[in-house]
Amino acid sequence: MAAQAVKNDNIFVRFGRGVVTYFKENVAVLLAFLILVVVMTILSPVFLTWDNFSNVLRQATTTWNLALGLTMAIIINGIDLSVGSVVAVSGTLTAGFISNNGMNIWLAMLLGFLIGALFGVVNGFIIAYTGMPPFVVTLATQFIGRGVAYVYANGQPIRCLVDEFNVIGTGYLGFIPIPVVISLVLFIIMVIVLGQSKFGRHLYAVGGNEEAARFSGISIKKVKIIVYTLSGIFSSIAGIVLAARMYSGQPVAGQGAEMDAIAASVLGGVSFLGGVGKLGGVMVGILVIQFMSNGLNLLNVNSFWQFIVKGVIILAAVYLDIIRKSRQKF
Repeated sequence: MAAQAVKNDNIFVRFGRGVVTYFKENVAVLLAFLILVVVMTILSPVFLTWDNFSNVLRQATTTWNLALGLTMAIIINGIDLSVGSVVAVSGTLTAGFISNNGMNIWLAMLLGFLIGALFGVVNGFIIAYTGMPPFVVTLATQFIGRGVAYVYANGQPIRCLVDEFNVIGTGYLGFIPIPVVISLVLFIIMVIVLGQSKFGRHLYAVGGNEEAARFSGISIKKVKIIVYTLSGIFSSIAGIVLAARMYSGQPVAGQGAEMDAIAASVLGGVSFLGGVGKLGGVMVGILVIQFMSNGLNLLNVNSFWQFIVKGVIILAAVYLDIIRKSRQKF
C-alpha cells in the first residue's frame, strides 16, 4: 500500500511539475491570449458565447492540422510551404471522386490521404537526398499542388452534397464539432510521439545539431522523410475536413493557410533556428491567431489589417527567439 501511495504521489508530482513547466515555457503567449479574450469580451458581447467559441474552434482546425506538420518541419530547421496547396488538392480531388465518379466516401478519403502523403514523401526525398533548401522545394510543390487542383477542377468548385461526407465537417460529437474532435485526437497522438518516442528524440536532435545527430547514429534522411510525409498527411486531413465543411472541393482552399500555421508555430515558441518547440505552446498560438481574426471580424475591422497584424506577430516572435537564443550562449 505504501509503495502504491508513493507511486501515485510520483504521478501527481510529475503532473504538477509538467503543468508548472508548461506555464513557465508559455507564459508570454498565454498572457497574450488572456489579454485578447478580456479585451474582445469587453468590446463585443458576442465574443465569449459558446456558438462563437465552437465556430472559431471549427475554423481553427485547418490551421491546427497544418501546424502539426509545420511545427515538426521547423523543429528540424526546415519549412513546408506546400501545406496550403495540399489542402486544396486533397479536398478537391476527394470531392471530385465522390461527386463526379460516385466513389465510396471512405475510398475517396483514403485516396485523398495518399495524395497528401505523396506530396510529403516527394518533399522529404528531394530535401533529404539532394540537399536543396526546404524553402525552394516546398515552394515548388506548392505551385504544383495548386496547379493540379485548378486543372482537375477546371478552376471551379466541385460541389459535394453527400451527407455521410459533409457530416465530417459540419457535424457534432455531443456538443463538440467533429473537426475539433479529429484535430484533438491528432494533437494528443503527436504530443505523445514528440515527447515520448524515439522518433521525437531524433527529431529534436536533428534540429538542434544535425552533424552531432549524424555522428550519434541517427538517420537524418529518414527523419526528414518521415517529417515531411506526416506534414503531407496532416495537410490532406485538413483539406478533406474543410471540403466536407464547405460542401465542396475548392482549388482556392488553403491559400495563405501556411502563413497562419507558421505564425501560430513561432508565436507558440517554435524556434526557426531549429531544435526547440512544443505543440502545447503552438496550440495557444493557434488560439491567439484565430480568436484575434474572429474578434477583428466581430468589430467590423477591415480584414486586410489582419495580414499586417500577423506579419508583425511573426517578426516579433522570431526576433524575441533570436534574443533568447543569444542570451543562452552567455
